[in-house]
Amino acid sequence: MTRNVRRGGKIWVRIFPDKPVTIRPTETRMVSGQGNTGYWVAVVKPGRILYEISRVAKNIARKAISIAA
Repeated sequence: MTRNVRRGGKIWVRIFPDKPVTIRPTETRMVSGQGNTGYWVAVVKPGRILYEISRVAKNIARKAISIAA
């Protein structure tokens, strides 16, 4: 996406992973609470804006996002 937008444009990523997912080791008894934080995820519902692009023509922005998809 940044290659197609070049110098003139600015791109913002509007999602942030703010939900921890815990992982327990295999063959562990289910007694002592949750496991350690394995990784973080972002919950994305339909209609949520993922990226913002500014200072670029609309057709170039559409092309950049379609190539990135």
